[in-house]
Amino acid sequence: MTINLADYGLTPNFKQAASTFNNQQLARITAQHRNLYQIMTTNGEQAATLSGKFMYENIESTRFPAVGDWVMVTMTTDNAVINQVLPRQSVLARETVGNRSDGQLIAANIDTIFICMSLNADFNVRRIERYLTMAWDSNAMPVIVLTKADLCEDLPAKLAALATVSLGVTIITCSAKTGAGYDDVAQYVTTGKTVAFVGSSGVGKSTLINRLMGSDVLATKTIRADDDKGRHATTSRQLLLLPQGGLVIDTPGMRELQLYTGDVDRTFADIAELATQCKFSNCTHQGEPGCAVQAALQSGKLAADRLESYRKLQRELAYDGLNAREREHEKINRMFGSKNSMKQVVRQAKAKNRRR
Repeated sequence: MTINLADYGLTPNFKQAASTFNNQQLARITAQHRNLYQIMTTNGEQAATLSGKFMYENIESTRFPAVGDWVMVTMTTDNAVINQVLPRQSVLARETVGNRSDGQLIAANIDTIFICMSLNADFNVRRIERYLTMAWDSNAMPVIVLTKADLCEDLPAKLAALATVSLGVTIITCSAKTGAGYDDVAQYVTTGKTVAFVGSSGVGKSTLINRLMGSDVLATKTIRADDDKGRHATTSRQLLLLPQGGLVIDTPGMRELQLYTGDVDRTFADIAELATQCKFSNCTHQGEPGCAVQAALQSGKLAADRLESYRKLQRELAYDGLNAREREHEKINRMFGSKNSMKQVVRQAKAKNRRR
């Protein structure tokens, strides 16, 4: 049976990019197990490995394929060999745990990112800010999904707490017991669209996906009643085709999310707007005269813990005190090593296409 890759999210842009490679097949990464991959081709799903040339030419981990990537492969007797990762339309990445200089790709080519958080002791406004900073930078659309609503006795208060940190973001409240909210989530999962669920362990990501799939395809773990801490259910990333159309990527729970790149100004749009009103363009908001941020803090318009969260994430991303152009330059350094390295990658790609 021939597989229609449009069902797996193939767009005209990816199709055009693939057309520049001769004698290779287009495929999408559906699962990853360390250096082994599962891919979907027009002939179905099969195992794949990276070519020796690819591993030699790509040292940085962020250049390696991730679940959701479109790749060019050659077929062998036993499996497929991945030769090239096509340019991504979006990428979700975090800092490698225990390593402050290397990024870890979570998923690629996502249309919507569902940031899941349960409405019990797991609820944490500062964590939502952290996830939004990562999500806004990915080039995908974030949606906040609050799970376990049946366990929440102060929903209005929690929604009010999120109001100032979720500007421009839809919030969906769900309950596995009552089924509330699932139809709202399903509206984002349509034919050819890819969504990803991220969040801490035990918040209900697998339960949501099972509901979308119409069967218990993923193991689920409940949050322990004695301490409200979740247990890991998903151990690897995988892309699943839903019966009604659309694709979903499940990810392992992340108790600690270390940022690799992020859009701090988008997450903290209120502070970014205030900063434009400061007397000095390079204001650090720590005592300069005419500081609009400090004025908002003193008047109660801006909460002290939100400003501290903003500063913390800026420091973590090494963006503190940088303007927009400098922040973009810093992102390029983290992804490519330098701007010259990025230009070299672009030149090599263009030269290779011309030779073909």
